[in-house]
Amino acid sequence: MSKLQQPVRPTAAYNRSVEGLRDQEYPMLKDKVYLDHGGATLYAKSLIQEFSNDLITTLYGNPHSDSSPSHLSGTRVDAIRERTLRFFNADPRDFDLVFTANATAAIKLVMDSFRDFAIRNATRGFWYGYHRDAHTSLVGIREVTEGLHRCFHSDAEVEEWIDEEDDTSSVDEKRQVRLFAYPGQSNMTGRRLPLTWPNRIRQSKRSKTTFSLLDAAALATTAPLDLSVESEAPDFITISFYKIFGFPNVGALIVRKRAGHMLQQRRYFGGGTVDMVVSLNDTWHAKKDYSLHDQLEDGTLPFHSIFALDHAMSVHQRLYGSMARISAYTAYLSKLLFDGLSALAHPNGQPAIQIYKDDSAVYGDPKTQGATIAFNVLRADGTPVGYSDVEKGADRHGIYVRSGGLCNPGGFATYLGWQPWEMKAAYTAGHRCSRPTQIMQGKLTGVVRVSLGAMSTIADVERLMAFLTETYIQHRLDSEQVIIHLVPTSKTVLFASGVVTAPEEDAAGGRELKRPSKARR
Repeated sequence: MSKLQQPVRPTAAYNRSVEGLRDQEYPMLKDKVYLDHGGATLYAKSLIQEFSNDLITTLYGNPHSDSSPSHLSGTRVDAIRERTLRFFNADPRDFDLVFTANATAAIKLVMDSFRDFAIRNATRGFWYGYHRDAHTSLVGIREVTEGLHRCFHSDAEVEEWIDEEDDTSSVDEKRQVRLFAYPGQSNMTGRRLPLTWPNRIRQSKRSKTTFSLLDAAALATTAPLDLSVESEAPDFITISFYKIFGFPNVGALIVRKRAGHMLQQRRYFGGGTVDMVVSLNDTWHAKKDYSLHDQLEDGTLPFHSIFALDHAMSVHQRLYGSMARISAYTAYLSKLLFDGLSALAHPNGQPAIQIYKDDSAVYGDPKTQGATIAFNVLRADGTPVGYSDVEKGADRHGIYVRSGGLCNPGGFATYLGWQPWEMKAAYTAGHRCSRPTQIMQGKLTGVVRVSLGAMSTIADVERLMAFLTETYIQHRLDSEQVIIHLVPTSKTVLFASGVVTAPEEDAAGGRELKRPSKARR
């Protein structure tokens, strides 16, 4: 396969520098292509070495104790907390950072707090709105809202909702709080959503009781999250650090202090969040009031992981410079891949790749599109190749992507054309996210997702393109690569080269259809 045509860009220097450090910093990548940075990016060798040396040479204790090693741990956690805020240009005077297990735990913390706020203020739950592109973890908040929720199907719907008059009429409705949540970037397509909505909500007529939650887990992987203008920032922001640095596996909830009171009426308390608890003959307790994070970080923090975060930020900056530099490079790289995939076609002119993309998103423009591409492979007759089969085929060639519904039910339904009743029917017929049936009712149930990261290279893109071309265009599809799952009612299915034998039941309740053994080469 000929090399992709590459315009001369300043990013070429970045690519050369990454190629120069990959053998040293990412020895696990030898002869491999990793393209699932949206799931978790890769940690550098020097990060692990520096973190390990830190633990080997320094004695740390539980921050809740008062010994010298424990005091050292507590002091260092506080310093890293402030450094992390500044990584996102967030002034510690205006924002607090609560360490969590991951972004989902941060989302759940907001949900629990809003639910308890409503209970304490004797209102009928809280109203919740979420965008179509929301990750499953955001969608799940709706289950505690007493039915007061809305899914916005488009950006236009969000804009109209922000601009419309506040329709609350009763005293109870006016007291009811609202939470609007959306992703900074779709974890399915990589499309980036407007970051202006939180400020617009704040300026709207519904501002007093409406708060914003930004899921920045996917966005922050390859984009600078700038919270320097406090008045324009979301009230709550969720982060996953392993998506930015590869390690450690820890997350955070960044809280705009002006909205912090919404989290202070949470009923549950854990170790370290209270100053006094009466458990015998009474149920009184006194919460800590030093800071918001003191009230919300239940139990002992994963302080060793937080120390690793300190090293992660240092190594990341040393290797790659700013997040803005990473953003520009990955935007260039994703445009290169998008153009290559878009041009792939069979000899009869039939496109070989179907890309799922929002009309407003432009590859190469980091304001509207991240370094993620969702697609499916098509045969010369226009029929799809199973997404899981593409992933498995790539895996055999040392290329690692992700496939499936990607925990994005709104994107899945929108781009693959599924109606609610069809999704329920597919579930009844045996389809599961964890055990997928790739094609049901004539429709794909997932996609192939490629996501690039700071340490991706042009050679990675070329190798993926070579795999797709050689496997699905230049040669006839190998029998082992063509495994189609259908609903149990199907008995046979026609291929261009013949008839498939009767299927065998699979564990998901669907059917696994393979070509006859005589078709093997």
